[in-house]
Amino acid sequence: MVKKIIIVSSTLLIMSLFALLKAYPTEDIHKPKDTAVGPSSVVLELFTSQGCSSCPPADALLWKVKQEFPNDVFALSYHVDYWDYIGWKDPFAKPEYTQKQRAYGEKFRSNSIYTPQMVINGREHFVGSNRAELYSKIDAYKTHSAENMIKITNTDVANGTVAFSYVATGKIDHKLLRAVLVIDERVTQVKRGENRNRTLKNSNIVVQEKYVELKHSRGESSIQIPDIISKNDGLTLMLLLETADLDITGAAKKKILY
Repeated sequence: MVKKIIIVSSTLLIMSLFALLKAYPTEDIHKPKDTAVGPSSVVLELFTSQGCSSCPPADALLWKVKQEFPNDVFALSYHVDYWDYIGWKDPFAKPEYTQKQRAYGEKFRSNSIYTPQMVINGREHFVGSNRAELYSKIDAYKTHSAENMIKITNTDVANGTVAFSYVATGKIDHKLLRAVLVIDERVTQVKRGENRNRTLKNSNIVVQEKYVELKHSRGESSIQIPDIISKNDGLTLMLLLETADLDITGAAKKKILY
């Protein structure tokens, strides 16, 4: 069963970031793009929670897809915090990720948000455990070239941060760069809530993110390594390019030695 929660706030952190930029209409993925510059990139954002009994099948499906498409699919698991009240506090949940999901809810003109929810390239959504829908959408998006290409040219880990350099190709006007740190996998023994006494495996867990305004096609920035990351975690840096309407137009990723 899909878990839903009604949207009660219209003043959102993510939307305020993009309010300063020129808005773009949502594009039909089936419409040819004259601005395409490179190979396809399929970005999957799963909104999930360890406190939601409907989420483990979607978590397992995301892990499966990540294994099958290691290069052109970018799998992200965002843990939301609105199910923490049931009795289990998800260690990866952040209110910022709930705000991000609400921003998508406003974009999709939905009066509720739910888990598990899968958003693909920021353009459409469906129930995250729907295997047939997911594979169909991946196949569809893989047939289209990306509007932007982005390359991570250098990374350096020091003083609790990951410094990185990047080069973007294609039109970058009115777009933002989203830097995301994800850990490869974590197993959790859940002691309370709907998943009480279950052992849950989550993959590609978002543990930190940062937005950077794109002023030039190349640049440098950094992102903080949160305390939740340990030396045993596989760490990946992902860079995503986004329009003001939250469409994702390009992506890159690189393993980080930590």
